[in-house]
Amino acid sequence: MTLRARLDAMPRDMRDTLFVLAVVAWVIAPHASHLPWWTLGLALCLLAWRGLLAWRARPLPGRWVMGALLLLAVGATWLTHRSLVGRDPGVTLIVLLLALKTLELRARRDALVVFFLAFFTLLSHFFYSQSLAIAAAQLIALVGLLTAVVNAHLPVGRPPLADSLRIAARLTLWGTPVMLVLFLLFPRMAPLWGMPGDELAGRSGLSPEMTVGEVARLALDDSVALRVRFDSPQGEPPPRSTLYFRGPVLSEFDGRQWRESWEGSLPAQLQVRGPAVPYEITLEPSRRRWLLTLDAAATAPELSGQRARMTPQLQWLAQRPITDVLRYRAQSHVDFQHGPLQRVPQLAVYTALPEGSDPRTLALATQMRADVGARPAALVEAALARLRTGGYRYTLEPGVVAANTADDFWFGSKQGFCEHIASAFVVLMRALDIPARIVTGFQGGERNPVDGYWTVRNSDAHAWAEVWLAGQGWVRVDPTTAVAPGRTSELQRLAAPRGAFGQAMDSVIAPGLVQQLRAAWEAVNNGWNQWVLNYTQSRQADLLRQLGLSSLGTPQWQTLAQWLAGLAALAALAVGAWLWRERHVPEGGWQRLRRQACTRLQQAGLELPTNAPPRTMADLARARWGGEAADIAAWLLRLEHQRYAPASSDHPAAQQLSRLRRDFKSLRWPRPAPTQAP
Repeated sequence: MTLRARLDAMPRDMRDTLFVLAVVAWVIAPHASHLPWWTLGLALCLLAWRGLLAWRARPLPGRWVMGALLLLAVGATWLTHRSLVGRDPGVTLIVLLLALKTLELRARRDALVVFFLAFFTLLSHFFYSQSLAIAAAQLIALVGLLTAVVNAHLPVGRPPLADSLRIAARLTLWGTPVMLVLFLLFPRMAPLWGMPGDELAGRSGLSPEMTVGEVARLALDDSVALRVRFDSPQGEPPPRSTLYFRGPVLSEFDGRQWRESWEGSLPAQLQVRGPAVPYEITLEPSRRRWLLTLDAAATAPELSGQRARMTPQLQWLAQRPITDVLRYRAQSHVDFQHGPLQRVPQLAVYTALPEGSDPRTLALATQMRADVGARPAALVEAALARLRTGGYRYTLEPGVVAANTADDFWFGSKQGFCEHIASAFVVLMRALDIPARIVTGFQGGERNPVDGYWTVRNSDAHAWAEVWLAGQGWVRVDPTTAVAPGRTSELQRLAAPRGAFGQAMDSVIAPGLVQQLRAAWEAVNNGWNQWVLNYTQSRQADLLRQLGLSSLGTPQWQTLAQWLAGLAALAALAVGAWLWRERHVPEGGWQRLRRQACTRLQQAGLELPTNAPPRTMADLARARWGGEAADIAAWLLRLEHQRYAPASSDHPAAQQLSRLRRDFKSLRWPRPAPTQAP
């Protein structure tokens, strides 16, 4: 027996239960990426158990078993989160309660509780992500749940699930205009939840700390960090070698780890030269307050609903952590100068080194002073020349570094990625009594040919150095460029080794096609971010002004409330008119066709009562016109058959009515007999 035949022969209770379980599993599945592993495992085991009971027509577990499972779920949640209150424990509990409730699925009342829990679980996905992929998955889950709800309200017979699916799809379409109106006009609010923590150890990306040498192999994270749209006529950025997006500045070093430090902070004293570069950034959530800007921005980025401030290290910070996609405009100058021009005591913080660390690097500094002299600019150039000619290598697999990280780089492994190179360079500069610090951020990016945005990925995360020179202030020095010039000038990136699956896919799909598909998908995601996730209060206010719905002196929320109330009143009137028509004109599609046929026959001269059934009309038409009325009689009998014959899954009622309505228009009706003059 085929699967289709077995499904057709399956009892309705079994079929409906298995369908509900499949929809619930689809609702729960996206939570696998952020909930404890045991939560998903236990939930799927409970759903599988309920499906087995339905398949074998076994009784459901009793109260004691359900009580024990509930205590297990609550206890495991408490042991994992040490709380039952909050986003993560709350979502964990709702997922487990949804799975547990399916074990009590006996009547329609139980099914409705399952549906309500599933709708709430559906909403909880957006506590973690509002991406386009999640939205598409939840739309499928929504249609599935509506199908199950419609099916539960058809208690008689064995209606096909396809009919319930069509009704659910229509409900979704009918609700779309309401959703769009509420999305556009409902007052924008700040999010009430945060994003999950990010684990960046061992992966490329930004962090408030930088530990050198503990990661033996760096995995490139190709996820998008930010998107940039430059406002030049061609959308082109400044020279690629100047594309430095500034992030945290690290100045405190304990021999292995670099941290941010506000001790001895000096005023920024930023001075810019030349024209500004205007651009717009769409920043992905980071749970940090960092506002990435092109180095250096003299004016605050334009944010919606909050202000930004600049630290003495030229880093811009938002008022609160960025937990959602954030779009802001900024202007930067690639030609700038900052910091004091003369040496001041506060600069001593940037020459400090841990006592007893990196003795060979200290000896190298002494030798360089003897060879080159004490002029700082010459010492900086000598260090860069050593990186260019000393056999140093830029790699993603530097191996685990010894305790003295700078000594290991300069005299041992001679290899590393940007953090190793920048750290060793800054340690050498401090050993030379040249104030120096590490700046982290992003460097480079790539232009998406589909939408024209420049995409900066987490794999573009970079670390470079700033050294202080008398008369110049802080000067950017990128020692990685000395080792790998293509890293900044041509935006060449190291590629992570491809696994067996990736190599096999290369033989099936051309790499160029993969790049084109990724560019198209990222352009679609960017559009989702720009027009949906980033529909802020300011954009809503702009829309109201463009539509002429906002007047000066009237608060925005009052305007929105007035228009929403007006639209709600119009919708209520429309629903009321429809209900009145349904009550006072109780004729559906079938009755309408019967009345139209009756009217046509009466106009042709056939005496008929207004409530004549189709079979009576067919008999009288054949008696009056004979063979000329054969098509009309056959159509009338089909109309009666559609009304009273058992429903067929192959020809649903709506489809039959549509065909009857179409055939009605093609019938040739008898003409009225001419009236004779008296």
